[in-house]
Amino acid sequence: MSEFAPPLWLRSPHLQSILPSFPLRRAAVERRAVSLVEASEEVILDCGEGVRLQGFCARQESRGRSRPEQLVVLHHGWEGSADSLYILLLGQFLFEAGFDVLRLNLRDHGSTHHLNRDIFHSCRIEEVVGAVREIQRLAAGQELSLVGFSLGGNFALRVGARAGAAGIRLRKIVAISPVLDPEATLAALEDGFSIYHRYFVYKWARSLGKKQLAWPGVYDFEELMRMPRLTLMTEYLVRKYTDFPDLRSYLRGYAIVRGVLDALAVPSRVIAAVDDPMIPARDLDRLPRSSLLRVTPTRFGGHCGFMDGRGSENWIAREVLRSCARSDHGIRAPARRWRASFP
Repeated sequence: MSEFAPPLWLRSPHLQSILPSFPLRRAAVERRAVSLVEASEEVILDCGEGVRLQGFCARQESRGRSRPEQLVVLHHGWEGSADSLYILLLGQFLFEAGFDVLRLNLRDHGSTHHLNRDIFHSCRIEEVVGAVREIQRLAAGQELSLVGFSLGGNFALRVGARAGAAGIRLRKIVAISPVLDPEATLAALEDGFSIYHRYFVYKWARSLGKKQLAWPGVYDFEELMRMPRLTLMTEYLVRKYTDFPDLRSYLRGYAIVRGVLDALAVPSRVIAAVDDPMIPARDLDRLPRSSLLRVTPTRFGGHCGFMDGRGSENWIAREVLRSCARSDHGIRAPARRWRASFP
């Protein structure tokens, strides 16, 4: 167990899971992240086979600083975006610390429903590999690190497992509360605290509506959007819009257990809370035993929470910085004593 000890009032796993994306925090977060957003330039990434993904890159040179040796690519979770609050806060923290930061949007996330005709699903790993390969080309001479939350952490680790074959060189991967076994996560969402289920049904239905508007005459999601359960919605999408024969095959297609990460050749770190209401902690034991993969379990933290009441300079931001920073890179690490037990 790593030492993450939030104050008593922040120890609820549900509070930890809800607060990072709580809408009433947006105005304050956007004020906090103004320099990151102002420095960010949109980039449309050619991912191969006609697929395009959108990113927003903030470079130190835009602030009159020298070019750093590292660029950190941030991956949001399912139905999040490059403008999710947790992405903006971490991006701002890393940007202030001296990194270049690129916030990547997955297909059909953010305002990108018009970029690609085919619909998003979680097994579209090759286009994310292609996006990271294109980022490497554009950031020639810089090292890349990947940081992902939830499904974004799952994607980051799968990119890491494919990096060698794709000609991608990565410095570090940090996956925060990554989806490990989607079958277990879907069951937890269906049977757990109903607010999470309702949240994702609402967000997904809204996203499907945007896709339908962006491609009139191509999609008709009316039947799908009337379905009340995530399992029904997912199974309908799998059967109609993918090549997978059934729901189970699709869910297993993006799991990172069962040896999927055996090819991982990038120093990687998984940070996950034992009290996560969406990702069963028992699945951490199904990750491969490897000197390159370090698992940091915490007693508290919920799903992608790890908030310690210290604003943007919270525990998870400091841990990501610890994982990505090198003493010889000139990274401006905040002067403070960290409590974490891992280097």
